[in-house]
Parts: sequence; structure tokens; C-alpha cells
Amino acid sequence: MTTINGLPAHALLVHVVVVFIPLAAVLLVVMAFWPQARRRLSVFTAIIAGVAVVSVPLTTEAGDWLEHRVPPSTLVRAHTRLGDTMLPWAIGLFVLAAAVAVHEILRSPGRTTTSARTDHPGAAHAPVTRAQTTRGDGSGGRAVSVVIAVLALVVAAGSIFTVYKIGDSGARAAWTERLSEHANPPHPRTQTSQGLIKASARSPQPMAPHG
Repeated sequence: MTTINGLPAHALLVHVVVVFIPLAAVLLVVMAFWPQARRRLSVFTAIIAGVAVVSVPLTTEAGDWLEHRVPPSTLVRAHTRLGDTMLPWAIGLFVLAAAVAVHEILRSPGRTTTSARTDHPGAAHAPVTRAQTTRGDGSGGRAVSVVIAVLALVVAAGSIFTVYKIGDSGARAAWTERLSEHANPPHPRTQTSQGLIKASARSPQPMAPHG
């Protein structure tokens, strides 16, 4: 994908990366430290991370195409090199988000209830207690939560920082030496409009006739 509606696709696709990577990173950290959010947002976060990981190679490919169609410069080459560092972080986000989602699906109360009934035929009609539905949250479960929290912090921080660095280099490549310290003179049509407005403001208003 190189162009969209006649515009460079890179300039449009980059917005998907800039939005979805930080969003997935923040959701991942929230899930790591908030169990209730983990149960509710795990699948949604995995979808967001999936969109992000797909958008990264599309954006970098479009950026490589655009690099060969703009004046070459050191800043453009630096931006291209930094852009290639985004994919590993995006993959890390998606793998962690997908792992959390699968973990939450497997430990859902419905699956535990079914397992309890099939493993103990004699207790097929016995009520399932809260302890039975959360029996996977022992020391092993806490260890998994700690590992997920640490990995989530590292991957989220690295992803957001990488997005910032790439965006900063892209802005420098696009705008360095293209800004003037002085504002451009107003357009003639704008000057005419402003003159008419000032003249109208200075002209005396006719007084209403008295009856």
C-alpha cells in the first residue's frame, strides 16, 4: 500500500500506529494491575494490539516507498531507521495481550464449572463454590500475575518511548529548515477584507428617524 486517495499512505497510516500502540500499551498496564479490568478488557486489548501490530509493517513499507520519492536527507534516513525498530515492540504488545486474553478465557468460571463436573461425576449436581472457580489463583497464579505486570511495564514503556522517538524524528525530517522565523505577509484578498472591515467600523452609523 503506497497511496490512499492520491496521498502518500505513510502520512495516513502513521496515525493508526500513533493511536493504537499507546492505547494497547496503556490497556495492558491497566490489566496487569487491575484484575477486574483484566477480565473485562483482555479480549478488547488483544484486538487493539492486533490492529497495531498489523499497521506497523504497512506503515513502514509505505514509508520506505515514500523515502525514495522525497529529497534525500540525513533526517529522513534517520527516521526510516527508527521506524524499523517499532515492529518488535508491537509484537511484544500483541503477544502479551493475547496471552492475557487466553489466560482469562481458560480460567473463566464457566470452564471451571464444566471441568469440575466432568472430573467428578458423582458431584455433577453439586453447587460450585467461589473457591472452586478461583482455585487457579494460588501461588502459581500470583507468580504469573507478577511476571505479566513486569513484562507489561517494560513493553508498554518501550513501545510508547519508541513511538515518541519515531514521531519526533519524522517531524524533524518533515519540517526542519522549512519554517520561517517571520510570518508571511497577508494575502492581498485578506488585506482588502480587513480594510473594508476597519472602514466600516470607522464610518458613522445613520441615526434612526424620530417619530
